[in-house]
Amino acid sequence: MSAILEMDNRLSSADLIAKDLMRRARAAQQVFADANQARVDEAVRAIAWSLYKPEHARELAELAVEDTGLGNVPDKIIKKQRKTFGTLRDLLRAKTVGEIERDDKRGIVKFAKPIGVVGAITPSTNPGATPVNKAMMAIKGRNAVIIAPSPLGYRTTALAVEYMRESLEQIGLPKDLVQILPSPVTKDTTQAIMEAVDLVVVTGSQDNVRRAYHSGTPAIGVGAGNVPVIIDETADLASAAQKICASKTFDNATSCSSENAVVIVESVYDAAIEALKKAGGYLVDGTQKQRVQSELWQNGKLNRHLIARDMPVLTKAFGLPEEAAKSKYLLVEESGIGKAYPLSGEKLALVLTVYRAPDFEAATQTVRKLLDYQGQGHSMGLHTTNMERAQQLAEDLPVVRVLINFAHTFGNGGGFDSGLEFTLTMGCGSWQKNSISENLNYKHFLNITHLVVPIPEDKPSEEELFGPHWTRYGK
Repeated sequence: MSAILEMDNRLSSADLIAKDLMRRARAAQQVFADANQARVDEAVRAIAWSLYKPEHARELAELAVEDTGLGNVPDKIIKKQRKTFGTLRDLLRAKTVGEIERDDKRGIVKFAKPIGVVGAITPSTNPGATPVNKAMMAIKGRNAVIIAPSPLGYRTTALAVEYMRESLEQIGLPKDLVQILPSPVTKDTTQAIMEAVDLVVVTGSQDNVRRAYHSGTPAIGVGAGNVPVIIDETADLASAAQKICASKTFDNATSCSSENAVVIVESVYDAAIEALKKAGGYLVDGTQKQRVQSELWQNGKLNRHLIARDMPVLTKAFGLPEEAAKSKYLLVEESGIGKAYPLSGEKLALVLTVYRAPDFEAATQTVRKLLDYQGQGHSMGLHTTNMERAQQLAEDLPVVRVLINFAHTFGNGGGFDSGLEFTLTMGCGSWQKNSISENLNYKHFLNITHLVVPIPEDKPSEEELFGPHWTRYGK
């Protein structure tokens, strides 16, 4: 006993916090580890309802905007309910207990097992939706989850966690299946949790992503977005403009899937600009552009007082006329790409950069340069009626997702007209040093046991395997 006390005395306060959370999480997860599929799905439904419930969705949306100043209440309500509903749909269609896959030809049967305790690092942009989204996936795998929220959104996340814990207790499960780091959240306590858990899933700052990958714990992180979309000469311009506006303005552009640049083919440039203006955009002139750029970036960093803010706030800061304040977002023409041209990067604001390209090939090269500067691996979009071009982009560009004729924000993280999994965490592959190149989903919260039995021998001859080499180069 004295040895244990001496060890505890040597632990930092952050380590002690992590140790206590892990003790409770382990105990809760052991109770839940042997649950059958029906019980697991009951738990997932309960957690989903704790956020989807209209009064909870509104309360958490209002609290998030009040605390963070990011986004707007109506869209946050939609986001919470839409993402939760879609994720629940996906999860209830999946089997995560016992035998989940059988391949008699290969003699392999797969069995799902829990990972254990998941550490979920969540951002200020979605302090209610992301914690619940990750908790649903973790619980689907019969895991416990400890959430480390952004300090800016702590009150919102804490309330969301409390509602999840109440929902678990209501159905007779340990409420410690879902826990939150105590306030104040610090880098030390977040780091201690990342080192203590069995899996870390990070959405938010790239600093947190890098620290997760260096924690010594298996980690899934995401990359920065900077979504470019092309409008080619075959596109339905009115439809493209409406979709871009709906996507760009949703929750004041807090989503990493929000369009940051639109590249328009020359032959339809003027008509596309008019369509974008008609859909709600305001095209700034050269002088106004300089004010937008100088105010949106301060000392080389995005101005936190202007990101994800309403248009009246932006237009006042940028010194724009009343007409701009009545618009839905700003269009800013640009030709340069790179560090010297901040408008070519991610903005997290109601500002869309516009590029002109002579033809589709040039537009593709512009997108490639934008991605090389920022957002490589994440995603891009195309508005077109030429599906061969869609195939070409998917084959050539370094992104995980290529969306065709979508309001990008509503398709990239899963949609009812998109086959991508509903999620708030989008992997960007090795292009952004991420461990996954797909949307985070329940599969990432499972260990898999492979049962292997003998099958008829599948051994080809040497001629079948080496024949082409022998024929061309000799033995």
